[in-house]
Amino acid sequence: MAILKLENGTLHTDLNEIAQELAPLKIEINRWSVADNPELKELLVQDSLNDEQKEQVLKGVDIYFEQLKQTAGYQARDLVVLHPGIPNLNELMAKFQQIHTHADDEVRYIIDGEGIFGFVLPDDSQVELTVQPEEYINVPAGTEHWFYLTSIKRVKAVRYFTTTEGWTPEYTGRKIRIGQPVLVG
Repeated sequence: MAILKLENGTLHTDLNEIAQELAPLKIEINRWSVADNPELKELLVQDSLNDEQKEQVLKGVDIYFEQLKQTAGYQARDLVVLHPGIPNLNELMAKFQQIHTHADDEVRYIIDGEGIFGFVLPDDSQVELTVQPEEYINVPAGTEHWFYLTSIKRVKAVRYFTTTEGWTPEYTGRKIRIGQPVLVG
């Protein structure tokens, strides 16, 4: 269940209310069911996955990739698997824990674990959205945001790409006023 925290401390858990709060940024958020496949569910509970297992997971949820290819021109997808056992996880995550933008949309489908996206709204207020399993989010290009893991320190997320060239973070220098990134490790 997605949780949106406003800068004033207000929490929203209703997906329609969350979508309404994020509408000025044109952020899309949806619930997408993970297939009720025992083999897929067995893979999702593992911390680490090899390349073959990642591909098996991706094929298990490719119905959504096929839809995105048809409706929005997406060309590629991959699976990011983060967990506490990854060496240098702090350093890996640090570059996402500062406010930044991308030249392309950032599109994620969380299939296991959870993470927090923070956003700067047009009125300069800040919000944080906890995304959890079976939640899809599309952060439009140019949106000021940041990302960090929650205290469970694990996430499996499908990333969808129209191109991979716009993924370099462009840091804005703006300070985060809401929440505190959880240091991993």
